[in-house]
Amino acid sequence: MSVQQITCIVCPRGCALEVDARTGTVTGNSCKRGAEYGIAEATRPTRTLTTTVRVVDDKGETLEVAPVRTAAPIPKGVIFDAMKVVNAVRVVKPIKRGDVIVPNILNTGVDVVATRDIPR
Repeated sequence: MSVQQITCIVCPRGCALEVDARTGTVTGNSCKRGAEYGIAEATRPTRTLTTTVRVVDDKGETLEVAPVRTAAPIPKGVIFDAMKVVNAVRVVKPIKRGDVIVPNILNTGVDVVATRDIPR
């Protein structure tokens, strides 16, 4: 059975989509964006990873955490592996919003970037 039931999250309507990935057909969508979302979610689901990294002093002691996210969605299947990489990262102040914390995570072509300034 290749028909999937998916709730669209593109807009607040939350349309109940039926997606046939084999034929590329979507029903239940109220707009074109819903159809595009349904096909993408059924064939190559992606997610934006939002998490934190440890901010350490020069001795390696944790001072606080800094919020980070992927600059673009990454394949859903690599989220747990990406978290292993990010959890191993330690950064030192100062950090500027937009700084690349992990370049090209897991060869996805997507960087992990800081989402907030952490001053010295």
